[in-house]
Amino acid sequence: MIESFEELEAIRKSCHSMVTRSSSLSAGAAIIPIPGVDIGSDVAILMRLIPKINEKFGLSPEQIESLDTESKLFVMTAISNTGSKMAGKYITKKLIVALLSKMGVKVASKGVSKFVPFIGSAVAGGISFSAMKYMGSSHVEDCYQVAVATLENERRKHEIVIEPELEVETKGSHHNPRAY
Repeated sequence: MIESFEELEAIRKSCHSMVTRSSSLSAGAAIIPIPGVDIGSDVAILMRLIPKINEKFGLSPEQIESLDTESKLFVMTAISNTGSKMAGKYITKKLIVALLSKMGVKVASKGVSKFVPFIGSAVAGGISFSAMKYMGSSHVEDCYQVAVATLENERRKHEIVIEPELEVETKGSHHNPRAY
């Protein structure tokens, strides 16, 4: 469980660095002028990256399952509210392929551009880097929003509420409407 906003920011920064490294790997695979190699490598990269991001934010299925019922319900609701397709889920090849297919235009243009010598490979690498960076960064931000909401919820649950003292009015006080 993340205990402070400072810790949360450090996790966010670390995850964005992981996304940038993974995006570079994706771009490198896309430069190889063999159609299909890049899609396979993108799936493999995302199959490793997404669970690592989930785990860092405390949003792996196992971590969520270990929470008490109230916290688990809150986290699952927060995930649903962000619209995240990958937070708190077991990441499967089928899920990754489905998400990549939603980015179909970028993926298709990446494959076609490989047939144009030299420049096509560079274009494919750029598209691959951008698509991977977008997917990874979006996931980091979804997880961050869920973690912020969860941290705020935990803080609210543990706050000690001090009721202000009530002033006791004396008979004949000018604040007493019956005294007039």
